[in-house]
Amino acid sequence: MTNFLPRRIRAKAPPIKIQGIKTKLVPWIADAISWSGHGRWVEPFLGSGAVALNVAAPRALLCDTNEHIIRFYSAIQSGSLTPECARQYLEEEGERLSAVGEDHFYAIRERFNASKEPLDLLFLNRSCFNGIMRFNKKGAFNVPFCRKPERFRQALVTKICNQIAWARKSMHGKDWEFKCQPWRETLKEARPDDFVYLDPPYFGRHTDYYNQWTESEADELSHAIKALPSGFAYSMWKENKYRENSHLLEHFSDYAMETFSHFYHVGSSESLRGEMEEALIISPQNLVDESARLSPPDLSEDESDDKLEQQELFQI
Repeated sequence: MTNFLPRRIRAKAPPIKIQGIKTKLVPWIADAISWSGHGRWVEPFLGSGAVALNVAAPRALLCDTNEHIIRFYSAIQSGSLTPECARQYLEEEGERLSAVGEDHFYAIRERFNASKEPLDLLFLNRSCFNGIMRFNKKGAFNVPFCRKPERFRQALVTKICNQIAWARKSMHGKDWEFKCQPWRETLKEARPDDFVYLDPPYFGRHTDYYNQWTESEADELSHAIKALPSGFAYSMWKENKYRENSHLLEHFSDYAMETFSHFYHVGSSESLRGEMEEALIISPQNLVDESARLSPPDLSEDESDDKLEQQELFQI
């Protein structure tokens, strides 16, 4: 029987953007993993959802401590957030943003922090400074405005609605469960046939978007990964032009390591938007034999468009 992975994927961008988004890396990830697909695709750190939505496993357990992301994708899954309602919302709020300016952005931000509505999160995520997602210690979204009152032009609204439609299609008819819970609870649910993909906050790069991520927690996660009953793949930055990640060498020196160099376009500072060498640590039993390795496709059109969108956000 043919395995579910590896396979060639032409990656598409999800409707939610966060720092460290993995859209561009999906073809590389899907090409490097050997997995039967009999169990569940498990993610303790769902983030933007880019990997899960593109891999589109028949069964999945998708978790994050960020309640807003879980609420957003659960709303798409239940049908309460549709491309049609998103279009109406973004057109109406986009017109008000164009007429009123940044005061309307901050009014939406205040409303979201009180009500936690998924559409308000979408609005903020696509019109805030440099497209990042960040919350303060009280759990309130605190990223400032991108200073683009004309942000929600028709082309961008259509693109976002198409991304929501694609996310809905990716999960339609599949056994996917979304949970807001800590990574420890998620790893407890892993079974031998499952495959666990982990993309935690990048310790040492100040890129956390919801919870604090400490060195001790990163160490604890590394030990827990190696004790999993299932296969796993662990994404982590390896090095950039400033320094190398000693955490990988300390915990995974005896594991095979795939690497891929790419450029991040979402981040709060220039140092977090530069070129990065990414590492992917894969459990030995799930390594792809070189003879079975596929050639990942080039950067997708969706991702190229996304790059242009982020460049526009940076012009503030």
